[in-house]
Amino acid sequence: MRFWLVVACIVAATAGGYVLWRSVPTPVTIAAVRTGPAADLVYATGFVEADQPVSVAARLTAPVTQVLVAEGDRVKRGQALVLLDDEDQRALLAQAAAQRLGAALAERRALALFSQGWVTRAARDAAVANADAARAAEASARAHVGQAVVRAGIDGIVLKRDVETGDLATPTRVLMLLGDPAHMRVTATVDERDVARIRVGQPALLSSDAWPGRVLHGHVRELTPGGDPNQRAFRARLKLDDGPTLPPGMTLEVNIETRRVTQALLVPASTLAGGQVWVVEGGRAHRRTVRSGIIGADKAEILAGLRAGELVIDTPPADLREGDRVKARSAAR
Repeated sequence: MRFWLVVACIVAATAGGYVLWRSVPTPVTIAAVRTGPAADLVYATGFVEADQPVSVAARLTAPVTQVLVAEGDRVKRGQALVLLDDEDQRALLAQAAAQRLGAALAERRALALFSQGWVTRAARDAAVANADAARAAEASARAHVGQAVVRAGIDGIVLKRDVETGDLATPTRVLMLLGDPAHMRVTATVDERDVARIRVGQPALLSSDAWPGRVLHGHVRELTPGGDPNQRAFRARLKLDDGPTLPPGMTLEVNIETRRVTQALLVPASTLAGGQVWVVEGGRAHRRTVRSGIIGADKAEILAGLRAGELVIDTPPADLREGDRVKARSAAR
């Protein structure tokens, strides 16, 4: 009998201790639900390139004898950039010139003899046709000599040079890349999961390690219709609205604003867990289901389930239970 009395006392003491422990308020950090702007952003990385880059290549196959410009040089349209070995082309021009001279002499003889009735009309026509063909061949050979000088197709700067004296130039090899520094764009790689949210005209915020703390503004000008199946990404072309002239090849962090709400209900993102928050009412914690919208790194938009001014628990303790007494340990954010 005494044994059971001792057990009953122990159970009563344990229960009393548990009740006393549960009655002690749990220290928590609370934050007030407030209103403010919220923006839904798509993050991407991009780089600066010429708006209309022009590849420079030779029109014939020949060794390079001289490179006349360097990277960063400003060039004018028609300016000579690269000189090719034209010895073979000049030899062909001399041969064509000699053939043109012989054909011209034969043409004059045939015309004279035809006027005197010594040759047929067919013979005269053949001589004239041969002379015309020889003149055309000489003009073509002369044009090929001119192609030994590779010239700029636009006014701009040399963005990239991939040729040196002694290299073999071919029509399929890009020797240089030209671009206009006044017309640059940013090409950003967008994950295919975010492509459906991108629209032409959406604003974008751009930043670079070259300007810490500085934000550049731009907008989406184009979204390429085809994506890269290997990277599972699409390319978005952006136009800068202001800021300095960026050098080609510079990398940028890009945040494209796909949606903005000027008056949104906001709570710290750390208050959300599985679509629920803990609300403090009368000094006690109550779990509440909410519907969220835009979720950023620090803040989350609440579409339903809360009202402005209500208090929510920031980073709620794992052992918090419905109805527990709580005590704020810091000021509401």
